[in-house]
Amino acid sequence: MDIFSKIAAGEIPSYKCAENEEFYAFLDINPLVKGHTLVIPRREVDYIFDMEDDEIGRYQQFAKKVAKAIKEAFPCVKVAEVVLGLEVPHAHIHLIPMQSEADVDFKREKLSLPKEEFQAIADKIYAAFVK
Repeated sequence: MDIFSKIAAGEIPSYKCAENEEFYAFLDINPLVKGHTLVIPRREVDYIFDMEDDEIGRYQQFAKKVAKAIKEAFPCVKVAEVVLGLEVPHAHIHLIPMQSEADVDFKREKLSLPKEEFQAIADKIYAAFVK
């Protein structure tokens, strides 16, 4: 079981933003901006394009609902969707609230936030998601 599967199963703590039976969304612990969220399928699949067509459709619909919750919780111009990352062999989408394209520069310095702030951010997104 990879680290993202352990997070989705609750074996490793995370800052949950949204979930259903197939997908799980949680805050990136090295965020570019406040509200930077990862969306994963609960099923272990390394490459997003290895997902079945109907599954990837549901994945995008779930990510869309999470993105709308992020935009409500953190007003922004848009929520960027980025599929990037080789360090974890589990498909994941980055959803990043952005005021400009500079907010989606993965080479920039990451935010360092206290646990309480991470939790408050996750709670705000979760509340908008379940509305």
